Amino acid sequence: MSEIEDQLTEAEASKPAAARPSEDGLLGRIELIEAQPLEQRAAQFEQVHDELLAELQRGDHGGA
Repeated sequence: MSEIEDQLTEAEASKPAAARPSEDGLLGRIELIEAQPLEQRAAQFEQVHDELLAELQRGDHGGA
């Protein structure tokens, strides 16, 4: 698991179930990224972008 995923897991565990983001954890990931220094945020948002783009492209080609 990556450092971000570890942080997300810890942060999510401390929230009540109703306050947790959706199953994909995107909102929680974004919250964690926003708390990072600018250079780290840029790199992490780029990673999220790449993952979302790949997911969309898989869906466009019927691979989802």
